[in-house]
Amino acid sequence: MEQVNSVPLLDLKAQLVGLREEIAQAVLEVVDSTQYIMGPKIQALEDQVASYTGAAYAIGVSSGTDALLLSLMGLDIGPGDSVITTDFSFFATAGVIARLHAKPIFVDIDPVTFNMDPPALLHCLESMPVSERQTVKAIMPVHLYGQSADLTPLLDIAAQYRIPVIEDAAQAIGTEYFPPEGPQRVGTMGDIGCFSFFPSKNLGGIGDGGMIVTQNSELAQKLRLLRVHGAASEYTHEIIGGNFRLDPIQAAVLSVKLPYLDQWHQARQRNANRYTALFQQKNVPEVKTPVAVYADQGLAHYHIYNQYMIRVSQRSELQAFLKERQIATKVYYPVPFHQQQCFRHLGYRDGAFPESEKAAQEVLALPIYPELTEAMQTYVVEAIADFYRN
Repeated sequence: MEQVNSVPLLDLKAQLVGLREEIAQAVLEVVDSTQYIMGPKIQALEDQVASYTGAAYAIGVSSGTDALLLSLMGLDIGPGDSVITTDFSFFATAGVIARLHAKPIFVDIDPVTFNMDPPALLHCLESMPVSERQTVKAIMPVHLYGQSADLTPLLDIAAQYRIPVIEDAAQAIGTEYFPPEGPQRVGTMGDIGCFSFFPSKNLGGIGDGGMIVTQNSELAQKLRLLRVHGAASEYTHEIIGGNFRLDPIQAAVLSVKLPYLDQWHQARQRNANRYTALFQQKNVPEVKTPVAVYADQGLAHYHIYNQYMIRVSQRSELQAFLKERQIATKVYYPVPFHQQQCFRHLGYRDGAFPESEKAAQEVLALPIYPELTEAMQTYVVEAIADFYRN
């Protein structure tokens, strides 16, 4: 077995090795075309993503954050409105709501999947005064770390109250869910789905990029208008939008990468299974490994492991110990939304969302990228076992 002395959290160069020439050629095609805004590369990627996800329409945008923001704008959400979302996610999930001067309302997470807890959502809606409930214009579940939220009950609750659903699938393109009618890819079951192509994602660009998918033709048309300042034709503006266009260079790169995505998912799943087996072999009870809820449903991509998140005690000390061994780790995310300073005015007390707070204190991401070797994973697990034995 190879000698290992360090393990990065992510190694983008390892993925680039086999694709460099193909990516370079795709980028040069954009350069030589001199069509640097919109154009055929955007349309090609949109068609690919729509086909891959099972969506009727795909709209390329400037980032995953802007995908969320534009989706809210597409539903005309603004001052006086509110949006219910999870308390535990990347900041953009809640930040885009506040940017439109709407009110974010948080609910707690399921401790197994880290995703929005359906009973918590139902309790949130049932406990609201009717006047406040009428301000809720969207529900935004997140498919965190690459595993689907439990969409069937979430969508049932949303339908009961006639509230649109925006799926924040920034970390989960290709993730599958198992509703009664059969497996579907996330992002396509709510009214709108949002993806991010940030370089660290399973499908990552060489800069920022995002995508919105929907089954609704009218909504798709409105989103296309919104991304170009609301203009149906040059200098003729039907609505007020913004500059949310996807860069054609990013679209070209992503079109090269998308055909490889499923095999990268499989490699991440292999690495996740190996980690779990190694922790069992080393008998490290202080480490709780992630649970793939739909692993037994016959789905190919039940969990795509954008992150492999363990729960641990003494997290700060463990991180410092691993850093000494040149093993990179990261905390996603250390502060729940209700404890962020910018949301203190909403009046949530500490302890309001115990599962979110507990997760924020315990989660730790280990390296999980497809090119990770067995020797590297063994080095990581042995180091963690050493920490808890000493």
